[in-house]
Amino acid sequence: MTDGIPMAAAGISAGVMHPVVRGASGRGLRRLLPEGPWQWAAAAIAALVLLPLASLAWTALQGGQDGLWSHVARYVLPGAARNTLALLVGVGALVVSIGTGAAWLVTAYDFPGRRILAWALLLPLAVPTYIVAFAYLDLLHPLGPVQGVVRALLGYDSPRDFRLPDIRGLAGCIVLLGFVLYPYVYLTTRAMFMTQAAGLLEAARTLGTPPVQVFRRVALPLARPAIAVGTALALMEVLNDIGASEFLGVQTLTVAVYTTWVTRSDLPGAAQIALAMLAIVVLLLALERHARRRQRYAVGERPRPMRPQRLRGGAAALACALGAFPVLVGFVLPAGYLAWEAARRIGSSGVSLQLLSSVRNTVGVALAATVVTLAAGLVLGWSMRLAQGRRRTGGALLALRAGSLGYAVPGTVLAIGVLLPLAWFDHGGNALLRGFGFEPRMLLMGSAAALVLAYAARFLAIAAGGIEAGLARIPPSLDQAASSLGHAPGAALRRVHLPLLRPALAAAALLVFVDAMKELPATLLLRPLNFETLATWLYAEASRGTYEEGAVAAMLIVAVGLLPVVLLARTGVRYGREKMA
Repeated sequence: MTDGIPMAAAGISAGVMHPVVRGASGRGLRRLLPEGPWQWAAAAIAALVLLPLASLAWTALQGGQDGLWSHVARYVLPGAARNTLALLVGVGALVVSIGTGAAWLVTAYDFPGRRILAWALLLPLAVPTYIVAFAYLDLLHPLGPVQGVVRALLGYDSPRDFRLPDIRGLAGCIVLLGFVLYPYVYLTTRAMFMTQAAGLLEAARTLGTPPVQVFRRVALPLARPAIAVGTALALMEVLNDIGASEFLGVQTLTVAVYTTWVTRSDLPGAAQIALAMLAIVVLLLALERHARRRQRYAVGERPRPMRPQRLRGGAAALACALGAFPVLVGFVLPAGYLAWEAARRIGSSGVSLQLLSSVRNTVGVALAATVVTLAAGLVLGWSMRLAQGRRRTGGALLALRAGSLGYAVPGTVLAIGVLLPLAWFDHGGNALLRGFGFEPRMLLMGSAAALVLAYAARFLAIAAGGIEAGLARIPPSLDQAASSLGHAPGAALRRVHLPLLRPALAAAALLVFVDAMKELPATLLLRPLNFETLATWLYAEASRGTYEEGAVAAMLIVAVGLLPVVLLARTGVRYGREKMA
């Protein structure tokens, strides 16, 4: 996710919340065909996003190496599948419990520190899962500061006399991922709680229903669709994770894909495992959509948000402690420790030249991917806008949905799917080079362009969703006025809509840039030789056990990751004030 920001859900929702295109007749099929250059361009972009998935299936059909695949199928896959299923179930239960409970706490009750907690509960989103695992492995090491303090308090001198249970393992992985990914559920569920009609809850209270029953029997059923959306996003991040699982010694399907490809050099076998992961993603999306199939409510008037109930004394202190605990575990402890270690490293040895090179590589690739992704998202969003004006949204809607699929595909799966199209392009390009008398060489496979294309396919949903939402706020009358003045669609976009889209474009660019900087799985598999980003630098340092070097890279990623979280928190605060007004 990549360890993405939940605003990226807008990209998935853009492909889910639209009405389904129907019509099996010839006329209905004709309405799905692109009309005009913008829709043809959108269809081409959608085809490019779907191409890695088709390539993945083709690669899997080639069959893996007999000896290696039989070994993987017998000894690796069963355990990896069990671990992945256990991880999904455990993390799902944890994020639902923490996210829903925190959302209800800061929405239904008023206590000292509530306003700070309302946005602070989003902070774990700034810390990718692999960085949290990296921090806690050092923080909770038998020779680390936490166990040292515990032994000092209990009167022990050596780790051989007393040590806490090892965090490495499935249980530790579930807990860490749960405390990092709960904001996905918190964000969607709190938005639902804030828009619920206060009359329903007040009616239940006047009937003598206890507060716990009001939550369980009234608020919770209404929030189930939002909980399902947030849980699906969190679980897709679990499937995308490779660093935390490997650091903590948990063999998941994602780790199995990486080791089968890189260690055993069995690309078809890795593709077959990746297809199994893709089936899980499709199942998660189907369950999320099934949970929202009846998300329709009718109200006679604008709902009045509920007023939080004032807590005092011990109840207020308990509420504050409960709300602060996820922030402490998911952000304060790992980020604070990384900041301390990074400051020590810089103060004693400075910053290495290799790390500075990784910073340049990271920023350069992320910027290039942001430009490409925004351009593709703008084409998808604008083609949908033009189709709505002509009332022929079928083809544009299909293109938008297809273009948004990349965000739901784990980075390892997408990386394997990208390989074959890149090889085809390089093969054709080399044939052209030889025809003109040039030496053949690696055009895309051996360059950072492969990373840019993979990032663009992965995060196109973020750009397309944000741009579509921005276009939805622009009145259609401006389109009609531009058309009546003789402006072509391209001129209308450039002179009228782009200036109005600047806030949406800036927000989408920020989200894509940060997600590209944090992306680890696809970067590990597609980067050129001797090309390091901050994420791969941290991965390498953690693999070697040199936590001091990795702390600086980890802190840089966390600092950049804070930017969209701050933007998201400010948006939520503004939204809450509007609802309470």
